[in-house]
Amino acid sequence: MEIIFILYRPGEPGNVGAAARAIKTMGFSHLRLIDPCDHLGEEASMMAHGSREILEHAEVFGEAEEATSDLDLLACTTAKMRSAKHDYHSSRDLRSFLEERKAGLRRVGILFGTEESGLPNQLILQSDLAFTIPMATAYPSLNLAQSVMITAYELSPLNRLIRPGKQLQKSGEGYGELKSRVRDLLSETGIPEGSPLFHRIMERLATVGTTDIPLLLSVISRIGKRTGP
Repeated sequence: MEIIFILYRPGEPGNVGAAARAIKTMGFSHLRLIDPCDHLGEEASMMAHGSREILEHAEVFGEAEEATSDLDLLACTTAKMRSAKHDYHSSRDLRSFLEERKAGLRRVGILFGTEESGLPNQLILQSDLAFTIPMATAYPSLNLAQSVMITAYELSPLNRLIRPGKQLQKSGEGYGELKSRVRDLLSETGIPEGSPLFHRIMERLATVGTTDIPLLLSVISRIGKRTGP
């Protein structure tokens, strides 16, 4: 399982550098940036402090869809429990959530929002699950780099699981495949992407256990044969 940290439109180079340092400190190396500020400038490099290579190798994208299209699962962070999701998870539970599903996941993205306003509701809706970092008080809130550090710390025990190519017993029988097949099935049955029911079904799909994935794929295949031409 490969874990990728994704920053959406970060506006402060220092925060990007500090986030890169946090990622490396906790044993991770994959960083993606969506429409970022100057992440290779002096301020970012100074805050990275020994993690310059994380910044230099960061993948840069213009839009969120481009940065997340190859992921099996996308988890977004939010400081507030908005109406965009029904279920919100604690950052303290994220590691066990992923560990329980490691056999069905090749690539997982952890998405962080802007310093000023976090993530737009549309990106929260499009994420497979949303999580928050528990705090004793609402203010002052954590800044971007602090959020990345806490999340990377919580997930650091998963580093022993990052062995690409050894998780799935059968090619394609992972969460990414299930998600794609369910999307197609919902579209065929008149539940369009973007509808509240579609998003609720996809949100609950993220909680499916690894051992249930082959069963659900089998059921979807049978439905396809019954409804096909």
